[in-house]
Amino acid sequence: MTYNRLMNSRREFLKTSSLGAAATLLPQNDLIGSPASTSAQDGRLKKGVLITMLPKQMSYLDRFKLALDVGFEGVEAQTVTDPKEADQIKEASEKAKIRIHSVMNMGHWDWPFSSPNPDDVKKGAERMEISLRNAKLWGADTVLLVPAVVRPDTTIPQAWSRSQPHIRKLLPLAKELGVVIGVEPVWNKFLLTPYDTAKYVDGFKSQWIKAYFDVGNVVMYGFPQEWIRALGKRIVKFHLKDFKYETRQWVPLREGSIDWKEVRKAIGEIGFSGYLTVELPGGDEAYLREVSRRVDVIFTGE
Repeated sequence: MTYNRLMNSRREFLKTSSLGAAATLLPQNDLIGSPASTSAQDGRLKKGVLITMLPKQMSYLDRFKLALDVGFEGVEAQTVTDPKEADQIKEASEKAKIRIHSVMNMGHWDWPFSSPNPDDVKKGAERMEISLRNAKLWGADTVLLVPAVVRPDTTIPQAWSRSQPHIRKLLPLAKELGVVIGVEPVWNKFLLTPYDTAKYVDGFKSQWIKAYFDVGNVVMYGFPQEWIRALGKRIVKFHLKDFKYETRQWVPLREGSIDWKEVRKAIGEIGFSGYLTVELPGGDEAYLREVSRRVDVIFTGE
């Protein structure tokens, strides 16, 4: 890349990035009323569990019954490319009477929308379309998407400028299906502050794009309560897990560096209601009951 091209790229990024922007520049009430913020929610917090936490040796029906029995109200599923398996999951959730509330897209790491390779982008788009249709089939109102991945061949400005147009192409389908795309900041070297994340989401100018916020993912470089307050009504769903900053390790809920009282307070301040899903290693019934109990404690703000 020549010097002039490098400087042009930097200037374009600075136009769209909110690095260094003040929190006062972020409106908190302009995205209220999007579909996932109003559908199937009754003003309270709900416990969700990631499908991979449930014992894989069980049938889908038995897994979902177990999830309900130990205290969870919803399941976050993952992309399923086999139509027969997708139908099995739908039938099992209906029989168990537990809601699949969201879908975790499974193609974004291998085929990110920020890739310079058109084939990667095409495969990523195909996987997102499947995820959106899975969500419609199962009755979910959200699909989680890692929007871009910064790599040696992809700078932060490139990740920003490449990913947004590709994601924007998915919006008509998201609207048609009534499913919100929730972009999640993860350890992908992208969207490293809540202010960048807010700017990125707002850039779509669409109610079909919101933020999916993972409380544990930001502990290495921030405080989740600040992220929650800054993102506000942009947050469509939460992931719950814990991280110990001093040892750089994932730990059981309420045993890490997160100030859960402040997190719960911030969740209340933004008026959030709906699903918070635990994203942890799997285990047996006793383990799942303990995880469920710890989420209850978090919800009480203790």
